Parts: sequence; C-alpha cells; structure tokens
Amino acid sequence: MFDPQAYGSEVAHLLSLADDGRRLMPLARASCASSEARDRIGRSSLPNLVRAGLYLYFSCWQEAHELAQEIETPDGSYWHAIVHRQEPDPGNAGYWFRRVGAHPIYPALCRAAAEAGYQGGPRWDPIAFVDYCERARPGSAEEAIALQVQRAEWQLLFDHCARRAKPAGPAPS
Repeated sequence: MFDPQAYGSEVAHLLSLADDGRRLMPLARASCASSEARDRIGRSSLPNLVRAGLYLYFSCWQEAHELAQEIETPDGSYWHAIVHRQEPDPGNAGYWFRRVGAHPIYPALCRAAAEAGYQGGPRWDPIAFVDYCERARPGSAEEAIALQVQRAEWQLLFDHCARRAKPAGPAPS
C-alpha cells in the first residue's frame, strides 16, 4: 500500500493535494492538475528525481519533461520515457525506455500489472505497455487497466527514487 507519509511531510502535503499518491493520471498529456502543487514543487529543495516524479503525478508535463531530461541516469530516463508516453510520442518513449534498461521495479510492476488485468507476459516490457496505452480508447476497459497500471508504475518508481534520494544517516563514529 502506497504511504505518502513514508517520504516526509513535504511530499505528504503535496500528495494530499490530489488523492495522496493514488491519483489516476491521464494516459495522454493534460493540463497541470494543481497550480499550488506546481508552485510548491518548483520552490522545493527535494531531489530532482523526486521533483520530476511529483510534476508527472500532477500532470505538469512541461516541468516534468524539462527536469527529467536533465537527469542522466536510468531513473531519470524512466521519468523521461513516461513523459513521452503521455505526450503521446510512442517512438520517443521507446527510445527513453531502451535507455532505462532492466529497471529494478520491473518485477513488482509486472505483478501489479497482472493484478490489474494487464496480460503482458512473464517479464515487464515497457515498449509493449506504450503500445497498449496507444490502443486504449477513452472509456474502454483497456483504458481503465492502463490507468491502474500507470498508477502502480508511478508509485513503484516514485518509491524507488525517493528512497534512493534520502540522505544517508550520520556516519558511525
């Protein structure tokens, strides 16, 4: 179960502006869901990977894109790929997913996707999911599944990035 409190009070407050991290983000680029969130994220000192994920969560597409493209890591490429999947620009999304490689969240995402009704096979294939999102029509059963999978993907990737970005505790003396 996704717990926004696990990431500190600043992130928990931001996520409280839209369903506490359980928002179903649109499959295609949409208007920013919260100008308050956009402004707070922009002023925050949170790590860029966390900020990119938060911008994406609130559908602040331009801000998410600008930040993600500056993060030259597999995690940054993952956020960048999702941004392009939502643009929608499937070719560009595929390019960035290929740069991600085998991401550590893929096994858990594959299980979550299967639980949501997405039958993508025994291993997560992000390119196949891009294609699935492209075919999902508004109001269809496929769209409902894709939205749930996308939410699970966001939660898993956000958790991964936020936990990696936490500063280490004090060094032992």
